[in-house]
Amino acid sequence: MSLLREKKLFIFDLDGTLYLGNQVLPGARELIKGLRAIGKSVVFYTNNSAKSVQAYLESLGRLGFDPSLKEIISSADVTADFVLNNRAGKKVFLVGTPSLAEDFEKRGILLSDDADIVISSFDTSLTYQKAEKACLLIRRGAEYFCTHKDTCCPTDRGFVPDSGAIAAMLTAATGVEPRFFGKPDPAGMSLISARTGIPAKDACMFGDRLYTDIAFGNNSGALSILVLTGETSLESAEKCAPAYRPALIYPDLLPVLKDLELS
Repeated sequence: MSLLREKKLFIFDLDGTLYLGNQVLPGARELIKGLRAIGKSVVFYTNNSAKSVQAYLESLGRLGFDPSLKEIISSADVTADFVLNNRAGKKVFLVGTPSLAEDFEKRGILLSDDADIVISSFDTSLTYQKAEKACLLIRRGAEYFCTHKDTCCPTDRGFVPDSGAIAAMLTAATGVEPRFFGKPDPAGMSLISARTGIPAKDACMFGDRLYTDIAFGNNSGALSILVLTGETSLESAEKCAPAYRPALIYPDLLPVLKDLELS
């Protein structure tokens, strides 16, 4: 447990780790509050790109986590950061929600139906027409990016199709695999470290998914911690490949409070 106590930056997945739908998971609020009280840095890092950072600020606030804007990073932030720094001036066709489209435009990304790049995401407003346009552009040579590869999203109703499922459909129709951003891509850690000033070696990543959250921690050099409140069972965690193997496993966040002497 000394490894955990020595960390300066605590990164948390959202869906399945801190809450499910509108239900806050055991120990989540208390842990975030306790970490801040002892001077630890907290970052909320979600692959869910359906909402803007401002929307996450409001929803996390309603759930009692009292976040600041600089503490919130999504896979859309990582994707937008790459486009702005590496594809400046390129037009983008977005398969995404109106909230995400507004967020991209505020950052200076030019959205267009006649685009150089297609970006797909967790689009809860998906229509056939959007999918059709994306496929036509990709087949004509547009670069294809995807905010994150999660195939399903945990909710209080059960698991629903996520960004990776939409990407699989577009890939099936075009034969083109996207470049995925978000977890487990380590680019997110570079953005987090730039914001916080804390390197990956001093960070830990809490999440409920082996192939995104835990792989991200492992890929980035952070301590990876699995909680069994979302997608992953203990049995699957014990049988997984080394790349997806967490350093620590907790049933939920309540025992973390005890191990950090916060309760």
